[in-house]
Amino acid sequence: MQTFSKAERLCSKVLIDKLVVTGKSFHSFPFKISWLETQESTVTVPVQLMISVPKRIFKKAVQRNLLKRRTREAYRKNKTILYDYLHNKKILLMFVYTAKTIETYAELEKKIKEALVHLIKELNNKKN
Repeated sequence: MQTFSKAERLCSKVLIDKLVVTGKSFHSFPFKISWLETQESTVTVPVQLMISVPKRIFKKAVQRNLLKRRTREAYRKNKTILYDYLHNKKILLMFVYTAKTIETYAELEKKIKEALVHLIKELNNKKN
């Protein structure tokens, strides 16, 4: 199940706006993670993900694309951590890269794992 299909990408402007306005967020360096539990019928997978690297920090598209590719790959390999917990829930998820430097893939993967574990704790806190 280590794929990242089109259905798993968060593309809907309506859902992105809803995530930004009403979603909860936390920082896990080098990311700001925003999430929102949803009941939308258009969401067919447990998690829809959006990855953002600000143009304000990284002026060159090559650098932004590199960071998005690395983040997407790290998420793809480790998303089962989150999927195993969710069961029948559906969430919208956004990773915003906030660091000023380009992290290595190994570092990003470690941070993604930490962020996913933190997200599970946040979801548990919400439920209780």
